[in-house]
Amino acid sequence: MKSFTRVLIAACLGTAAALAQTPAVASGGVLNAASFATGQAVPAGALVSIFGTNLASSTTSSTTIPLSMSLDNSTVTFNNIQAPLLFVSSGQINAQVPWELANAQSANVVVTHEGSPSAPIPVQLAPAGPGIFATSSGQAIAYGNSDGAFAAPVGAIGNSHPAKIGDPTTMVILATGLGPVTPSIPTGAVPPSGSYSSTATMPTVTVGGVPAQVVFSGIVGFVGVYQINVVIQPGTPTGDNIPIQIVMNGVKSNTPTISVSN
Repeated sequence: MKSFTRVLIAACLGTAAALAQTPAVASGGVLNAASFATGQAVPAGALVSIFGTNLASSTTSSTTIPLSMSLDNSTVTFNNIQAPLLFVSSGQINAQVPWELANAQSANVVVTHEGSPSAPIPVQLAPAGPGIFATSSGQAIAYGNSDGAFAAPVGAIGNSHPAKIGDPTTMVILATGLGPVTPSIPTGAVPPSGSYSSTATMPTVTVGGVPAQVVFSGIVGFVGVYQINVVIQPGTPTGDNIPIQIVMNGVKSNTPTISVSN
């Protein structure tokens, strides 16, 4: 009798341990990886952050392009289509929404770790859902195209200085979620070396509420990361906390800040 009890307890404990390792995606936990905007649909090709529990056993990053479809025995699917993975950890996975979902309006997201799938979480999809990459302090990832200096106060982030109004060499803004590009790019990949893919629609970019001249919008060398080159126009306010914003297909991005000077 004691032996049977021990066996039963061991079996129950084993089952509980297995259940504890089942991955779970948080409700509403699939967000634009640049803006982390809640309630915003995400487009095909965009980078997303998936939040939950037991999503992976360790922190692992992809080291190849095209990106791997599996990291640390974890995979992600959108409507049963595998998504390329940039990074996995127990509580967060960064992935690309497959380009194959360009015409879909929604998708069920499932994270599988070591053969155990999460419950599907529905995610709304849209043609565009822009987000600007930024630091934790709200500084936009924006830099001079000629010198690579961040558009921030002098010395605030390594090599940095305010962006100049009218600089013809342009300021580069890094974002995700700007929708389809041409030529098309395979899921998890980038354009061939020395080439680029332009967005099907040019975004509107404002700096301090003033429209900037958009010179280029597309993907160059990073999976799911869009580069927008702009010339800041006369009349733009100057200072160290000037908000920038992208509008794509009527959808507004987050509003991180940059430094601007004459």
